Amino acid sequence: MSESKLENGTSKKADSAREAGKAAAEVDVSGFEDFFSQNRVIVNRYLNIALICFAAAGPAIAVGVFFKLFQGISYFTCFAITATMLVVAIIHFLLRKRFPASKVTGQFALLTLNLLLVFMAYHGVSIYLTWFLVPLLSLLYCNRTVYLTAVVFNYIMSGVATYLISPAYADVMANVDTPLQYFLDRFGGFTVETVIMLIAGYALGHNSLRHFQELISKHGEVRAHEKKMEERMAVLDSMAEIYDNVNLINFIDSTEMSLREEEPVARKIDMENFSHTRMNRRLKDFIMPDQLENFLTFTNIKTVRARLAQKKIISAEFIDIVHGWFRASYITVDSTLDGIPNIVIYTTRNVDEEKRREEHLIRISMTDEMTRLFNRRCYDEDIQLFREKGMDENFVLLSVDVNGLKAANDTKGHAAGDELIKGAADCLASSVGSRGKSYRTGGDEFLAIVHTDKPEEIIEEIHRKSLEWHGMYLDEISMSVGYAALKDHRGAGIDELEKAADESMYAEKQKYYAEHGKR
Repeated sequence: MSESKLENGTSKKADSAREAGKAAAEVDVSGFEDFFSQNRVIVNRYLNIALICFAAAGPAIAVGVFFKLFQGISYFTCFAITATMLVVAIIHFLLRKRFPASKVTGQFALLTLNLLLVFMAYHGVSIYLTWFLVPLLSLLYCNRTVYLTAVVFNYIMSGVATYLISPAYADVMANVDTPLQYFLDRFGGFTVETVIMLIAGYALGHNSLRHFQELISKHGEVRAHEKKMEERMAVLDSMAEIYDNVNLINFIDSTEMSLREEEPVARKIDMENFSHTRMNRRLKDFIMPDQLENFLTFTNIKTVRARLAQKKIISAEFIDIVHGWFRASYITVDSTLDGIPNIVIYTTRNVDEEKRREEHLIRISMTDEMTRLFNRRCYDEDIQLFREKGMDENFVLLSVDVNGLKAANDTKGHAAGDELIKGAADCLASSVGSRGKSYRTGGDEFLAIVHTDKPEEIIEEIHRKSLEWHGMYLDEISMSVGYAALKDHRGAGIDELEKAADESMYAEKQKYYAEHGKR
C-alpha cells in the first residue's frame, strides 16, 4: 500500500473515531441530563410523601405526652408540628406540580425540615438523629450544590436550636455552669459531626455521581448500539423480501438464522464437523458440477471472516441446474474495531435474467447489425486469444470479399448492394456452421476462423451456396474466397496467416474480374 493510501486510511479512521467520540459525548451529556432530571422528579415525589408522613409526628408525640412519656411538651406543640408539616407538604406539592424536576423544589422541603427541627427543639422535642437525616436526604438529588446547601443550612439551624435551648439545659445539667458553656460544648460536638458528615457525604455523593455517570454512559452506548442494530435489522427485513435466501450468521455464538422464516430460529453451526452452513449444504446439491468446487470454496464458513475482513461485501456467481444463474454474497453487518466481521448476512439472489440480458448486450456489441455475423471488435478479441494461447493444428483463416458490389450499387441502388452483403453473410455462415465463427470486418469484407483439416470443402460449399442464392433485386451473387491453413504455413503467426489469406482472396478476385470484366 502506498504512503498516501495509508495516510488516507489512517485519516479516515481518525475522523471516524472523532465522530464516534463526539456522538458518544452528546449521548452521554443528554443521558446525564435526562437521568438527573428524572431522578429529581422521583425524589421530589417521594419527599412530598415523606413530608406528609412527618405530619404524623405530632399525633405520635401527643400519644407520648398522654402516657407521660414526654415531659414539658404541650398538645399545642404537637398540633403545631402537624399543621406546619401539612402546610409545608401542600406548598411542596404545588411546587412539585409546577416545577417537578427543579432543585429549588427539593431545597424548599429540606430547608423547612430544618426550621421544623428548630421549632421542635425549642419546645422540648429533641431527636438528634433527625438533624443528620436532612443532609442525607439531600444526597438523593445527586447534586453537589443541593448537598452543600443542605449541610450548611443544617449546621446553622442546629446552632440556632442549640442556642435557644441552652438556658433550659444549663439549669438542669450539673456539669454545666452557664448557658454559654452548654452551647459551646453541644455546638462543638455538632461542628465535629458536621465536618465528618460533610467529608463523608461529599465523598459518598461524588463516588455515587461518578458511578451513575459511568452507568449512564454505558447505558447510552448500549442503547446506541441497540438502535444501530435495530436499524440494521429493519434493513435486513427489507432485504429479505429481495433475496431468495437470507441467512444471519453470528460468529460470536456460532449460529445461523434464516430471515425468510416467519419465526426465525437461531441454529447452532457445528464448526468442528461442518465447513458449510445448513443452507449451503442444501444448495450444493443444485450447483453445476463444474462449479461445485468453486462454490464450496467460496461458501466455506471457516474462511469467511478472514476473506471478509476490512470489507463490506464479497460475492460470486454460480449456476443452479434448476433456476439458472444466482449470486451469493456475504455482507458485513457488525465487526470488531479491527474490521473482523462478527455478524454477517449471507444472501442468494437469482440473476438468471440479468445474466441473459448481459449476454444479450455483449452479443449485440460483438455482432454486426446488418448481417448478424460477429463484428470486427469480436474478431480482434478472438484473434488476440490465439496470439496469447496459440493455434491448433487445424486452424484455418478464411478471407472473403463480395464481387461486383460497386456495380450493383451503381445500377440497382444501395438496397441491392445491401442485399448482396446479406446474401454473402448467409452463404458464409451456413457453410462454416459449427466448425468456426464468421465475421463481417468491413463493407463487403468477411473473415472466418475455422477448425478443419479440409478447408477446400468449406470453400466449395460457399461457392455452391452462392450459385443457389437468389435475391429480390439480383439473381446471383459471387464471392472471392481465400484461405491460409496453419498446416500449410508452419511456424507462421496470426498476422502472417491473415496476410496469406488476403493474398489468396485477392488472387481469386483478380481472376474473377479478368474473366467477367466488371467490378
